[in-house]
Amino acid sequence: MHRATVLAVLASLLLFQPLPTPAQHLQAPDASPPFGEYEVWSRRAPEVFQVRFETSQGPFVIEARREWAPLGVDRFFGLVAARFFDDSRFFRVVAGFVAQFGIPGDPRVTAAWKGRTMPDDPVRQSNVRGTVAFAMTGPGTRSSQLFVNLADNSRLDAQGFAPIGRVTSGMEVVDRLYSGYGEGAGGGMRGGKQGKILGSGNVWLDAKFPRLDRLLRARIAGG
Repeated sequence: MHRATVLAVLASLLLFQPLPTPAQHLQAPDASPPFGEYEVWSRRAPEVFQVRFETSQGPFVIEARREWAPLGVDRFFGLVAARFFDDSRFFRVVAGFVAQFGIPGDPRVTAAWKGRTMPDDPVRQSNVRGTVAFAMTGPGTRSSQLFVNLADNSRLDAQGFAPIGRVTSGMEVVDRLYSGYGEGAGGGMRGGKQGKILGSGNVWLDAKFPRLDRLLRARIAGG
């Protein structure tokens, strides 16, 4: 076979290779996510940065501060950079308590990140209204779920919930997130009733709890 023919065959094979889906992209922890050249698992986050969340109720901004909880802030930065939160749901909103998010809409992505827990950060800030912290079931179990404190929940400080940042604008948007289902859509990690969400994602939530508000996308400001 002539060299030109060989090159033509190789080019056609490359041309018709399917592009990876977002879920396939996230399943490879060492793959470069779409946010520049950010390495999800190893690169240190900036000391302070802002993330703009676009939701079905409008936008809000979280400012993360690494001095508050360095391990948690690094993970948060990585999750946002990997587009982990895009097209998910605020599946647990309890009026006067918390608004929780961080389970992907695609269960394949959930499975890929399963077990990616991180060590605890010491609690350096209090869980007052507007602060944001990772959910957990006990020591060393933080992974991808976070909550916004809708009230002064400083009682959570003694339980080891370390705030990583706070809502700096759009808190009124967070207050509007639909809370009618309360704990019914799956509840918190400690309740042990998230199996349906983890296994079926948006398909199950949208069918059973259609009024849940949507987290459309999260982007690092200036990224």
